[in-house]
Amino acid sequence: MQTSSIPSASDEASDRISSLELLDTRLRWLSAWTIHNANHIRESRDGLKVGGHQASCASMTAIMAALYFHALRPQDKVAVKPHAGPVLHAIHYLLGNQTLDQLQRFRGLGGAQSYPSRTKDQIPVDFSTGSVGLGVAITAFASLVQDYLIAHGQMAEQDAGRMIALMGDAELDEGNIYECLIEGYKHDIRNCWWIVDYNRQSLDSTTADRMFRRFDDIFETCGWRVVTLKHGKRQRAAFKRPGGKSLEQWIDNCPNAEFAALTYQGGAAWRARLTADIGGKPHVAKLLDSFDDDALAALMTNLGGHCMETLVEAFDQAQDDRPTLFIAYTVKGFGLPFAGHKDNHAGLMNPTQMHGLRDSLGIAEGEEWAPYGGLGENAATALRDFVANSPLARQPERPSAQAIAVPESLPVPDGEEQSTQAAFGRILLDLSKSGHPLADRIVTTSPDVTVSTNLGGFVNQRGLFRRQELKDVFAGAKIPSAQKWAGHVAGQHIELGIAENNLFLMLAALGLAAPLFGSRLLPVGTVYDPFIARGLDALNYGCYQDARFLLVATPSGVTLGPEGGAHQSINSPLIGMGQPGLTYFEPAFVDELTHLMRWSFQHMQAPDGGSVYLRLTTRSIRQHQRQDDGWIGDMLKGGYWLRAPSGSRDAAIAFTGAIAPEALEAAEQLAEDLPGLGILNITSPDLLHRDWSAARAARWKGGPAGPSHVETLLSALSPDAGLVTIIDGAPSTLSWLGAVRGQRVSPLGNDRFGQTGDLPDLYRTYRLDAQAVIEAAADLFLGD
Repeated sequence: MQTSSIPSASDEASDRISSLELLDTRLRWLSAWTIHNANHIRESRDGLKVGGHQASCASMTAIMAALYFHALRPQDKVAVKPHAGPVLHAIHYLLGNQTLDQLQRFRGLGGAQSYPSRTKDQIPVDFSTGSVGLGVAITAFASLVQDYLIAHGQMAEQDAGRMIALMGDAELDEGNIYECLIEGYKHDIRNCWWIVDYNRQSLDSTTADRMFRRFDDIFETCGWRVVTLKHGKRQRAAFKRPGGKSLEQWIDNCPNAEFAALTYQGGAAWRARLTADIGGKPHVAKLLDSFDDDALAALMTNLGGHCMETLVEAFDQAQDDRPTLFIAYTVKGFGLPFAGHKDNHAGLMNPTQMHGLRDSLGIAEGEEWAPYGGLGENAATALRDFVANSPLARQPERPSAQAIAVPESLPVPDGEEQSTQAAFGRILLDLSKSGHPLADRIVTTSPDVTVSTNLGGFVNQRGLFRRQELKDVFAGAKIPSAQKWAGHVAGQHIELGIAENNLFLMLAALGLAAPLFGSRLLPVGTVYDPFIARGLDALNYGCYQDARFLLVATPSGVTLGPEGGAHQSINSPLIGMGQPGLTYFEPAFVDELTHLMRWSFQHMQAPDGGSVYLRLTTRSIRQHQRQDDGWIGDMLKGGYWLRAPSGSRDAAIAFTGAIAPEALEAAEQLAEDLPGLGILNITSPDLLHRDWSAARAARWKGGPAGPSHVETLLSALSPDAGLVTIIDGAPSTLSWLGAVRGQRVSPLGNDRFGQTGDLPDLYRTYRLDAQAVIEAAADLFLGD
């Protein structure tokens, strides 16, 4: 009688490992072929090397196969090592999410991007990567955002996923990782995995041996579990044999550079070196003789990061919410002809080497793009079914976040003289007390300058976010203090240490809450304006992946006065103008700020919107008395006539921000000599320039020929009129206005490092006072 056997759990586990090992090979081939096609097959019209990182991909394929087709759940989010981008595309090619056309156009216009991109790739990408280290750190902040949403009832605990970063070991040199690590420890982050491709090679050379065990110490001190995957199953089995202990000790003590060189040289070199170093120890010679050269090379490179069983076991054993660092030892270029060579980072296999790899995999010529080429029909069908049944293949559609209603208007703070910074704080405080749904979705954050950027009132009202309650000790002791900060799960302010990279990564993570978690937040971050530059890479990173946030940078310019040159900003307006995905405004008056904040909350949610940067100041100035609301529309477009030119219309002063009193004073003094002098308030040099550029491009391309807003504004002046422009910042922020209609410009601003002083002295020294405006006007009209 014939009986059928039921597969045992061990049989199923063995089949799973076999399938994952086949996927490891498929990913290595497809990523290498994608890069090869771009560099050696696709037509090159400019003769430039396209590039790609075959070696960096090869060291990651086993890790990514185990992760994506075994450990990953639909709710998990991954930031992929930049140089392993082609592996991610290969994974989605097997899953049916990536097209052959995209792979064939890798690094070409409209094709798969060099590095994973949320906004430019067609495959699902959780976090853009490219600038090393930032894609790692943002996962920690994303885990904090997830905890925030759970604590506020906007996400169910059972839906929590892991925030996972795949990183090269050279990324551990990036300082922002350790800034993030410290912040994560303060906030008790969880559900975070960082997986290190520890191939011990960087772009230029091998990494330092002295770092052995240092990473473990650093992460363990910050509360992380560290799992080191150094040896694969075959190595561990060899270590148990007679002579194996000596072999294990030799491997553990081998310098990184020597291990890499021997890997490149192959089995004979391994045998010669091992024989010379430990061949005389008991049983070692017999152990080595039991392997031929190819088998010995395979044994010596059987590291934990290439052993599927080791990877799967490690991932399966870390199923709690403790943050975990996996250090997976790998070989850079594993399975490729230049494995281990110190120059392989940007190296490319030549056609002969590529054809050799193809033939070794049994892939027929012309079938290179076949997802399961060379496997045979039965094996290919089994592997296709395995992929189709993986959790990611059944991933549900990402939830869509609902828009948050914005009030029809925000109240304008009272006061004849006010600063925009103080008014910002009052506007937020009024919102926090209003009971409007918008207030519940605002999350504020700041790098230890919460009070000095006027966020204190909002925090007093709404509290600090903490998963564990944090009592206000001073309040409990009845010690008077303006700051009544209590930490609790309902708090809406995330306080950070003094690290601007962390601020911008926190804003980026908060600003991605809608697409990542299906729940919208409206993050507001404050920072001293000059220190935008300290976190500029992270700011660019957040904008690149279309994170939505409101950045309030204050105080700004030499208007900061006694704080001195180290705290006074110069070129930040140019950063605002030059940063894609970020719209820069610099209001002079509080009612402008009120309308701009309302506009910002809408713009942050609009499908074609983005982030906003408000450059504010601590200087109190007299507020302008309005006759009507007709100015608001133009102001939101970037500028409006505070006083329209009249008469001959041959002169105007264009100003931005806190320098308004000087512009108005100069206008009064010039009134007799320049009757009809116009005063133009530029609230956004960024919007004006962007609109003007778009209008010109449209005309060149045969599009609508309508004038831009700045063209309409300046058409109020005669064609040969003169403009004096002034801003407490780089003068080139406004000097381009003369190019719009060919009008003459005399630009004022600050292009030098500042110093301490009061405003009359500083404005006079840096030519920002009314006298400087008058002299600039004289230069325009009397210079000849």
